[in-house]
Amino acid sequence: MKSLISKILAGLGKVSQFLMAFGPFGLFAIAFLDSVMVPLPGGVDAVMMILSAARPAWMPIYAASGVIGSTLGCMVLYFVSRRAGHRALARFSEAKQKRVKDLLDRYDVLAVLVASLLPPPFPLKLFVVSAGVFRFKPWRFGIAIAAGRAFRYLLEGYLAVRYGDHAKEILAHYYPAIGIGLAALIVIAFVAKNLLARTHDAEPVALSDLDR
Repeated sequence: MKSLISKILAGLGKVSQFLMAFGPFGLFAIAFLDSVMVPLPGGVDAVMMILSAARPAWMPIYAASGVIGSTLGCMVLYFVSRRAGHRALARFSEAKQKRVKDLLDRYDVLAVLVASLLPPPFPLKLFVVSAGVFRFKPWRFGIAIAAGRAFRYLLEGYLAVRYGDHAKEILAHYYPAIGIGLAALIVIAFVAKNLLARTHDAEPVALSDLDR
């Protein structure tokens, strides 16, 4: 069994190296496959940084390719989940399913945006499948995924261009804090907006009571 898994991983590694030779088109394919639950060794992040370091002027193109590939892949998984999502959710523990459902109920599509920002092992796929099961509006879901991935890939590309071979170490050390910090800011902004909306809605009622 272990030898079979090793052969499969070796084969996937060759596929990843083959696709990387096609530059932005290869990165698009790797990002798409990763998003539909066919992860390749090294992943999108590593390929994004390798390509950007090798050809800095093309970094925005690589980032765009990764964003488009990842977003389209997530959209495919989203629409599949609308039809057979309950089976896909069965792959995850009930505790994880409940936590994600609670987050989606509370923060709506912002939860998907935050999930797309955070690094592995954060279970983005679980949020994508859940969004399909609960039938989020496709355009809102797509925008959230694209926004989160754009921030991630542009940051990775910038680090690769500026720091070269050390970019991976810097990203591994600082990105979890950056991602969590940005996620916290999004949540705080969401809560503040809701509080202001409630205060604004309550003011006319209070004024009308004074006239009685």
